Amino acid sequence: MRTDIVTGLRFPEGNRWRQGRLWFADMHTGEVLSINPDAETEPRLETTLPGQASGLGWLPDGRLIVSSMAERAIRVVESDGSNSVWADLSDAEPSHLNDMISDEATGRTYVGAFGYDLYGGEALRPGPLHVVEPDGSSRLAADGLVFPNSANILPGTRTLVIGETWGGVLTAFDIERDGSLTGRRTWATLPEGVTPDGSTVDAEGAIWVCSVDTGEFLRVLEGGEITDRIAFEGRCAIDCALGGADGRTLYLSTADSYDPAVTATTRAGTITAVRVAVPRA
Repeated sequence: MRTDIVTGLRFPEGNRWRQGRLWFADMHTGEVLSINPDAETEPRLETTLPGQASGLGWLPDGRLIVSSMAERAIRVVESDGSNSVWADLSDAEPSHLNDMISDEATGRTYVGAFGYDLYGGEALRPGPLHVVEPDGSSRLAADGLVFPNSANILPGTRTLVIGETWGGVLTAFDIERDGSLTGRRTWATLPEGVTPDGSTVDAEGAIWVCSVDTGEFLRVLEGGEITDRIAFEGRCAIDCALGGADGRTLYLSTADSYDPAVTATTRAGTITAVRVAVPRA
């Protein structure tokens, strides 16, 4: 059974479950919202960025941080909803920032970048993954990733797994004590045509991957075995998060296009809830 939780969005991205609420960004509006799906019918506006918004995370002090894509910065959100630049990567990174993950164990954040001008039609080039310290300073963590996107830290490990959207693979690294990444390896090669976008990890260490081009959500094991598929024919599968009271509700973000010119008029982005067997990590 599928239940639509939020409708009328443009491009819902950055799904996260935290403290009983589903948090997400509407990328093409710059809005960051949250909702308690069990008690609310409309999301609450948390803040609005001056440009496109992507990944979400939280600092050790509990403040929300958001990837501000074209600004090439990470913004921090205060309790009153105002936001300001917390980490400025514009000198080090010429391309749009993408999704990110905050490491709760260390307070560090890993954020990817396109590597090229996707919207301007520039030829594809590999992109980097940056690590940002709790004080907002940053450095290169890895390079040569084919459109680095959503990442997860596997439960009970210090292994980071990131999707390479146009590469069709999930790539793993070991997280060292200083935040650097070593031991790069292929965690899973995905089926032909699958383009990994957002993702979430469950308690068994499997990763739910959104394939933006094929409109499906895949549960992937290390090595590449697919155990489950949820298809949204004719849609872009954008992001997902496990949550709910028992952690077994998978919140799926879809839209009719990833072109901002299209979503500005259609506003067909939706977040849908589906029950699954294995809970969140």
